[in-house]
Amino acid sequence: MTTKPDTLVAVAKSLTVSGKGILAADESTGTMEKRLSSISVPSTEQNRRDYRELLFRTEEAMSHYISGVILFDETLRQNAADGTPLVSLIKKAGSCSGIKVDKGAKPLAGAPGETVTEGLDGLRERLEEYTTLGAQFAKWRATYTIGLSLPTSTAISANAHALARYAALCQEAGIVPIVEPEVLMDGDHDINRCLEVTEAVLHSVYEALNNQNVLLEGTLLKPNMVLSGSDCKTQASVEEVAQATLSCLQRAVPKSVSGIAFLSGGQSDKAATAHLNAMNALGNASWPLTFSYGRALQAAPLKAWAGKSENKSAAQSAFAHRAQMNSLATQGRWQAAMEQDTA
Repeated sequence: MTTKPDTLVAVAKSLTVSGKGILAADESTGTMEKRLSSISVPSTEQNRRDYRELLFRTEEAMSHYISGVILFDETLRQNAADGTPLVSLIKKAGSCSGIKVDKGAKPLAGAPGETVTEGLDGLRERLEEYTTLGAQFAKWRATYTIGLSLPTSTAISANAHALARYAALCQEAGIVPIVEPEVLMDGDHDINRCLEVTEAVLHSVYEALNNQNVLLEGTLLKPNMVLSGSDCKTQASVEEVAQATLSCLQRAVPKSVSGIAFLSGGQSDKAATAHLNAMNALGNASWPLTFSYGRALQAAPLKAWAGKSENKSAAQSAFAHRAQMNSLATQGRWQAAMEQDTA
C-alpha cells in the first residue's frame, strides 16, 4: 500500500462525521437523461452541468450537511459556468470529491437472470488519473436480485470478489473505497427473506475483502436497508426495518469498518429519512450510520428546478431541506412534523 493507512482512515472517518452524509451525484449519462426527461429538459452536457452546479453551490447544504459527493467521470472533469472546476466548488464547501468507477452490471455467465459488475480492467490506471483530478474516494456497486432460487452462490461470490479487488486497487492508489452491495427491492419477498439474503451477501463481501488484504478501517459500506420487496403485500413498518437492518449489520459487518452510508434504493425521500432516523434512534450501532442518497436527496430539487434559471433558489432550498432532514436523521433527531413545518 503506497498511501499511509492513517490517511485512508482519516478520509473515511471524515465522510461519516456526525450530522453529515454523502450526496450521490454519480448518475451515468443514460440515467441523467431519464432524470432530465422527467422534467422535459434535454440531457445536454451543459444542462447536466448546470443542474449539478446548482446543487454544489447550495452553501447551506454543502457546508453543513454534506461530507462528500460521488461524481460521474464527466462531472469530475467539468467546470462550472464561470470556469471553476466543479471539484473546487465541492472542496470550497468543505466536502470531499468521490468517483464512481464501476462499468455497470452485466449478465453473469452461467447464472441466468443474475449479473456481475465489471470495470476491473484498466482500473489501476484510471484511479491514478482520478487522484490527479481530485478524487479522494470511490464507489463500486454490485446488485443482487431476490427470486425463488436467487441470488445463487455463484453471483454472490463473483460480486464479492470484484468488490474486493476494486477496494484493494483503490487503497493502493490512496483512494478510500465505498463498497456497495445492493440487494434490490424488486420482488414480492418479505422482510425476512431480504434479511437472509442481505446477511449472506455481506458475509461473502467481508470474507473477500479480508482475503484481498483490504484495510477495513479505510473503507465505508454502502448497503441496502433490509426492506420488504416492493411488491410484497405486507410492508414492514419503519421500526421493523430499523431493527432488522441493525441486527443484520451487527452480525455481518466488522466493527473495524469506519462507517455505514445507506443507499436509498428506490425508497421515497421521506421513507429513506424515516428509516435512517429510526436506526439512529435505537442508539446501539457499532458504526456511524449516515446516508449516501441520490434520488432521495435530488427528487425534490430536480422537480423545483425544472430546467429554469429563475427556479434556482427554489431548487436549492429544496435540496437544503432534504439534506437537513437527513442530517437530523443521522442523529436520531428527525420528526415527521419537521417536513410539514418547512413544506
